[in-house]
Amino acid sequence: MSYAAAFDASITDPAAFWLERASLIDWVKPPEVGFADDANGVERWYPDGVLNTCYNAVDRHVLAGRGEQVAIYYDSPVTESRRAVTYSQLQQQVAEFAGGLRDLGVTKGDRVVIYLPMVSEAVVAMLACARLGAIHSVVFGGFAAHELAVRLEDATPKVLVTASCGIEVGRVIPYLPIVENALAESTHQPERVVVLERAQAPVTVDSDRYVDWHALTASAEPADCVPVAATDPLYILYTSGTTGKPKGVVRDNGGHAVAMTWSMAAVYDVAPGDVFWAASDVGWVVGHSYIVYAPLLAGCTTVVYEGKPVRTPDAGAFWRVIEDYKVKVLFTAPTAFRAVRKEDPEGSLFHQYDTSSLSALYLAGERLDPPTYHWLEALTGLPIVDHWWQTETGWAIACNPRGLESFPPKPGSATKATPGFAVAILDPEGRPMPAGEQGAVVIKRPLPPASLPTVWANHQRFDESYFKPYPGYYLTGDGGFIDEEGYVFIMGRTDDVINVAGHRLSTGEMEEIVAAHPAVAECAVIGIADELKGQLPLGLVVLKDGAMIAPAELEAALVAAVREQVGAVACFKRAIVAERLPKTRSGKILRATLRKIADGEPYTVPSTIEDPAVLDEIAQLLS
Repeated sequence: MSYAAAFDASITDPAAFWLERASLIDWVKPPEVGFADDANGVERWYPDGVLNTCYNAVDRHVLAGRGEQVAIYYDSPVTESRRAVTYSQLQQQVAEFAGGLRDLGVTKGDRVVIYLPMVSEAVVAMLACARLGAIHSVVFGGFAAHELAVRLEDATPKVLVTASCGIEVGRVIPYLPIVENALAESTHQPERVVVLERAQAPVTVDSDRYVDWHALTASAEPADCVPVAATDPLYILYTSGTTGKPKGVVRDNGGHAVAMTWSMAAVYDVAPGDVFWAASDVGWVVGHSYIVYAPLLAGCTTVVYEGKPVRTPDAGAFWRVIEDYKVKVLFTAPTAFRAVRKEDPEGSLFHQYDTSSLSALYLAGERLDPPTYHWLEALTGLPIVDHWWQTETGWAIACNPRGLESFPPKPGSATKATPGFAVAILDPEGRPMPAGEQGAVVIKRPLPPASLPTVWANHQRFDESYFKPYPGYYLTGDGGFIDEEGYVFIMGRTDDVINVAGHRLSTGEMEEIVAAHPAVAECAVIGIADELKGQLPLGLVVLKDGAMIAPAELEAALVAAVREQVGAVACFKRAIVAERLPKTRSGKILRATLRKIADGEPYTVPSTIEDPAVLDEIAQLLS
C-alpha cells in the first residue's frame, strides 16, 4: 500500500483501517469494533478486544519457534559487560519476576514504579508488569528524589523496583539514598521495594520493606499471562507540563500494541529478526516505545545500551555498537550526534568500523538542525530521517514512512503526517492557516491507536490541556506550518516546556524552585538556544529589597537546588541577577520576548509592555 492510500484510508475511515491492522497481533478475544467513545467522550480503540501485551512481545515468538533468536543485546561500556538474551531466556526471566511481583501482592490494575538504570532487568520489570496486567510507571534514573516522590504520590504504587546504583562516566551513583529521600517526602508509601544489587554498589537488604531481586525470583513460581481489556492501562509515563506537577500520560494495551507493531514496518522499514537500536533510556517515551515494546512486539532484536555517544570510551561508541550487533536502524536524538561531531568533526572514527548493516538513521526528540543533518548525510551516505512525535502520542506524528514510500527529505521538516494523524495548522481563532503560514499545530480527532486517552487520576487536566483550546482537535503545544507539498515543519513550543537534549522539561517547575530561595523576589526561567543540547535553561532573578547575597553565591545555590529537585538532566547552570523583568501592564512576564533577546533574534516591542526600557537592560545583561 502506498503512503497516499494508507493515509487517505486512515483518515476517511479510521475504524476500518485500524481494525484491519489489529490482525498484526494475537488476541484472546479479537476486536470487532474499531473505536467507541468512553464515559468521558474519548474515543477508545478496540473496546471489545482482550489481549496480553507481554504475550505478544515475548511468548508468541517462542511458540512460533523463534525462542533462540536474540531478543536483547545488553551492552554496558561503563561496566565493561555484555549480554545476549534470547526470546526463550527473556520469557523465563519475565515469568519469574512476574511471579515474584505476584508473591508481593501485585495483581491486575496495581501500579508498580520502576526506578532503574539502563540494564536489561529494566525491560524484564516492565514486561513482568504487563504479564500480570499491572500498570508500570518508569521513572528516569537521572531524576532526583523529589521527582521520584512526586510520581510515587500520583501513581500510588504497591511496589517500587530499583537498583543499588546507576553508573555514569567515571562515577557510581547510589540509588538507595535517593529512594529513601523520596519515600521520606512522599505521602504514599509502597508496601515493598525490590532492589537489584549491582557489583559496583553492594548492599545488604535486611529490612521488612526491602526485597532482593534475585532472592525474590529464585523462590517464585513463573507467572502466566493475564488477559486484559484492550482499553486497560499498560503504563503511566510522566511528562513535564506547563505547571510544576508532571502529567501522567496513560497508555492502553490494545491500541498501543497494534500501533507499535505496525510502525516498525511502516515507519522504520524493519522486519522480524532485524536488529533495531533506539539509543535512549527506558525512562523516556522513546525507550518505552522503541527500546522495549515495538521491537519485541515486531519480533526484532533490541539493544539496551548503558553508555554515552562520547567518552565511553570515545566518539566512535555508536559506530562500534552498530558493527558489533549488525544494527539495521539506529534511532536517537540530534544531541547525540552533535556531541559526536564536536569530538570527531572529521568523522574519522566512523571509518574505523563496519557499519554496512545500517540502512538509515532516525532522529527525533528535538529539532534536527541542518548542519547536523548535512554532516551525518555526508559522513554515512545513508538516509537521515527526521521525525516528530510526543510522549502523549507514543509514536511518530510526522515521518518519512520508508516502509510504505520514501519521500525526498527537506532539512528542517519531519516530512509528512503519519497515517492516522490528521495534522492541521490553526490560527488563534481556530481557522485553518494557508500552506506555508505558521500557526498552532493540532491533530483532528480521533487520535490514532496508542495516543493517550487520559491523564492519570486527572481527566479534567487532560481535557483542559489538550482538547479545550480547539474543540475537536488535540493541541500539540507546538507551532509550525505545512508547505504546499504536505511537508510538516515544527518550529518550537508555544508553552514553557523546553527541550534539553531531547528531554522535555518544564521551565515552570524550575521557576518554582528558584522562586523558593529566600533572597529571590521574582524570577523567570527561559530556554535558550544551545549548539550542543538544543536548549538550555537560563534563570533571570530579581532580588528582594535588602537581600545581601553575592550573585555568584546565589547562582551556585540555585543551580544546586534545581539539581537536587529535578536532577542533573535539567542542565540548569546559569542564573543572572536583574534589576527588574519585562512585564505587561497586567503584570505578566514577557517570557517570549526574553527568549528572543537571549537568542539574539529580532523582536517587536509588545504593545502591552509596562516599560520598554527594561528590554535594553536585559539585553545588556545577556550580551
